[in-house]
Amino acid sequence: MKLLQYLAFFLLLNSFTASEKNFHEKLSDAALSLTKDKVSYDPAYVKIPYPNGDVPKNKGVCTDVVIRAYRKLGIDLQKEVHEDMKANFTLYPNQKRWGLKKPDTNIDHRRVPNLEVFFSRKGKKLVVSENPKAYKTGELVTWMIGEKLTHIGIVTNKKSPDGKRPMIVHNVGAGQVLEDCLFAYPIVGHYKYSN
Repeated sequence: MKLLQYLAFFLLLNSFTASEKNFHEKLSDAALSLTKDKVSYDPAYVKIPYPNGDVPKNKGVCTDVVIRAYRKLGIDLQKEVHEDMKANFTLYPNQKRWGLKKPDTNIDHRRVPNLEVFFSRKGKKLVVSENPKAYKTGELVTWMIGEKLTHIGIVTNKKSPDGKRPMIVHNVGAGQVLEDCLFAYPIVGHYKYSN
């Protein structure tokens, strides 16, 4: 009887792992599909509906890549981030960084520092490494560009031309693109989130 219980537990554990793996592969596919859309980099503040709001489809920044990829899998980061910020506003960098007194559904989820807090709280914060094998399909990476610009991208299942690094879907000014840029900027965060 104990052997059957152990076997059932083992199968259940493996089914969660397979399900999670499938989610992250789907997130990679969703990110890759975004590279087909022509998008101009536009960081302008835009009033958008809530929930499921989005800036115009032909505009966006790095966070919009992440938001749109998750939305393709039925996860509305605008709603998820807003609900967590509403309940835990002091844990987010809004007061110090932007001088806000309350959450703003138009922009909060479109700010990398807020996503870093959210993914740390609701997902899993992973080790930042210089080993490319540490970065798996469907994970999220954040960078600091030039000591001021925060940036985020999605690790895909595509490999760099030399086969050594996973490629990233991101938007740092050239639209939603797939690039070999994992180590192009200093990495400051590494996350996994599947809701």
